[in-house]
Amino acid sequence: MATPLTISIEHGDGNARAGTILTPRGAISTPVFMPVGTRGAVKTLDTGDMEALGTQIMLGNTYHLMERPGSDVIEALGGLHGFMDWDGHLLTDSGGFQVFSLKPEVSEDGATFKSIYDGSTQHLTPERAIRVQERLGADIAMALDVVPALPAPPVAVRGAMERTVRWAERNRAAHTRPDQALFGIVQGGTDIEMRAESATRTVDIGFDGYAVGGLSVGETRDQMIPALAAATAELPVDRPRYFMGIGDPVGLIEAVANGIDMFDCVLPTRLARHGTALTSTGRLNLKRAEFETDDQPIDPGFHHPLSSRYSRGYLRHLLKAGEPTAGRIITLHNLAWLSDLTRQMRDAIAAGAFHQLGAEIRGVWS
Repeated sequence: MATPLTISIEHGDGNARAGTILTPRGAISTPVFMPVGTRGAVKTLDTGDMEALGTQIMLGNTYHLMERPGSDVIEALGGLHGFMDWDGHLLTDSGGFQVFSLKPEVSEDGATFKSIYDGSTQHLTPERAIRVQERLGADIAMALDVVPALPAPPVAVRGAMERTVRWAERNRAAHTRPDQALFGIVQGGTDIEMRAESATRTVDIGFDGYAVGGLSVGETRDQMIPALAAATAELPVDRPRYFMGIGDPVGLIEAVANGIDMFDCVLPTRLARHGTALTSTGRLNLKRAEFETDDQPIDPGFHHPLSSRYSRGYLRHLLKAGEPTAGRIITLHNLAWLSDLTRQMRDAIAAGAFHQLGAEIRGVWS
């Protein structure tokens, strides 16, 4: 089956891998962190900022965009790329996680829920999720899955996994856009055997790439890692692997150590808006009084032209004064810092030194 997306693995170190994803739009170096632009923008930033950061790929959210302004509006304005004036890559989440956080009524046909915008009744099916994403025109679309809340009884996890597989078949059949890749999603909670089964059955359907969903949702790291490993062990080596919703430094290390190529999370931008920076010595809460007269940059061990010009004392003042500029500057820093961490991962994998990098990150962040 022809695919609009390929991955070449150039280096490996254990299960960690570094490579290049190729699409009709261009290349993405992996491992890669994908900033989340839920409604068509990363909060406090614009596409010029993302270009200056060297961002390779961003996310948009199908649920929010289909509600406001609507996929028809976005399609009329040039698709999501034209709408945002963004020439880089885009991935659209199917909206499954957001929908299931609204506690919908779920039938075999789809999910029925109340809009968070106007209270209207909405019905999302696999076919509608694909139709909306084709109109949005992202480079990568995601299958609509069923996300079980954890912890959950085994029967509920099994039911969600089985329905996700059935919906995956419908997603695949509904997808017709040849220039857009479609990723399937593996579910199964923290059950190792169920994760492996879900991965195998999803691969049998055949997708351009595969995501591991329904983890990093409150379970412990000791529960997450075996479930992740069980899923990735069954995924093909010649397709991209995406861990949905993980963004802490140790989590990224663990994901890459288990063969993941792509990840996303709102954590770095959400922390930034509340005054917390990611640094080479751990989290830094810039609201603290000790930084009032501190003339150092956010992280003396990491320089980036978009954020390092500002002192901790200045940023603390902006935060205390309620100036949105503070959140913007720290967001720029956090995304630049995470992008640099993925660069370090790629370099370490190529040098056969990923274990050492992982030990350093865990030593600071665990």
